[in-house]
Amino acid sequence: MTIKVAILGCNGRMGRNLIQATTEHSQLSLVGGSVRKGSSFENFDLGELAGIKALNVNATSNLEELADADVFIDFTSIEATFEHLTWCKEHNKALVIGTTGFTDEQVKQIQQVGIDIPVLLAPNTSIGVNLLFKLLEITAKAIGDDTDIEIFEAHHRFKKDAPSGTAMKMGQVIAETLDRDLNECAVYGREGITEERNPNTIGFATVRAGDIIGEHTAYFADLGERLELTHKATSRMTFAMGAMRAVIWLSKAENGFYDMQDVLGLKAL
Repeated sequence: MTIKVAILGCNGRMGRNLIQATTEHSQLSLVGGSVRKGSSFENFDLGELAGIKALNVNATSNLEELADADVFIDFTSIEATFEHLTWCKEHNKALVIGTTGFTDEQVKQIQQVGIDIPVLLAPNTSIGVNLLFKLLEITAKAIGDDTDIEIFEAHHRFKKDAPSGTAMKMGQVIAETLDRDLNECAVYGREGITEERNPNTIGFATVRAGDIIGEHTAYFADLGERLELTHKATSRMTFAMGAMRAVIWLSKAENGFYDMQDVLGLKAL
């Protein structure tokens, strides 16, 4: 069975990669994409928008024109995502969310929508990053209480949220494994003369520069040795192809709130 896919925010950097990834997957059929009202990209052919062959499928600002889709993909903004979430709930459509920067309260709101439709929230849809989350859990169980934990992330100059959603997820995985509250133990910056490092804290360092796609490293450092777990993305297609895997999985799922750990079957490990 072919899964009909619509891409929300199809004119963005990720949207264009998602268009290409959808067309390259035999199980998926791209039926449309959305742009903001008044966008200069309205009525553009999605293939031409993505820099591939014409697809005879045009961008629209009217979500009702996308009602034939089975699964929607959203890598837009927080405000737009909630508008799309409401629409998908009203129209009983599955939604994959790759938008980042949500507060804890906003995540709870998204979870609630999972009562009515299948919804998957992933701060990073890369297969490698989601394997990294599992490795962080294993590492934290083994040595987390005996090491200093720091998280480094670097992205392109255009990224708006910091630390990245992926870095925050890394911190959450580690904190939950160690029975800590990330809201209380996170340190987001150091400057000047500081006190000696609190061993229960989890530090974050952020770089925004050039066209860095995405780099993340977790340091587990003791006196005399340290373990570094690193993921580096060199193409946004990494995230797009992971999103395709999420779409296929979510198309068969019952109503609920999911993440990439569910897609990859890592929660049972």
